[in-house]
Amino acid sequence: MKVTFLEDVPNVATAGQTKEVADGYGRNYLLPRKLAVLADSKFANVVESQLKQREKRIAKFEGEMRELAKKIEGIEVTLKARAGEKEQLYGSITSADIAEAVSKAAGYEIEKKTIELAGPIHQLGSYEVPVRLAHEIVPKVKVIVLAEEEAAKPVEEGKKEA
Repeated sequence: MKVTFLEDVPNVATAGQTKEVADGYGRNYLLPRKLAVLADSKFANVVESQLKQREKRIAKFEGEMRELAKKIEGIEVTLKARAGEKEQLYGSITSADIAEAVSKAAGYEIEKKTIELAGPIHQLGSYEVPVRLAHEIVPKVKVIVLAEEEAAKPVEEGKKEA
């Protein structure tokens, strides 16, 4: 069965490519999921227009991400957390915490899945954290983790807290 791919299929083909595939694979997987269409001349024009529209969308998206990367690159974000002895945090700083702080600083919503953090931060200090906005667009932000100052307020005698 000869098909023209509408979407990229890993280890098989890229969008726009025409390939010969097994009948069952094409009929049961590619066609129902609209990953490919039969390679007929009547579909050729439709596929071409869809691919051009897709390329325009991707180019626009990457342009927007490059602009955002320029805004984000080098931003310093300070997060405060409770810490104990030896600068060890009681909890941890996660990618969600970093995404929220960077979103506030940049004025653009950053998703936590774009923050490439090897694991949660458990120590006070300064960290370089990459933010993957697109495939090859990865600005770095500086995350500074400081100890939270606990202002212990002594309870005056005779007054009860509600």
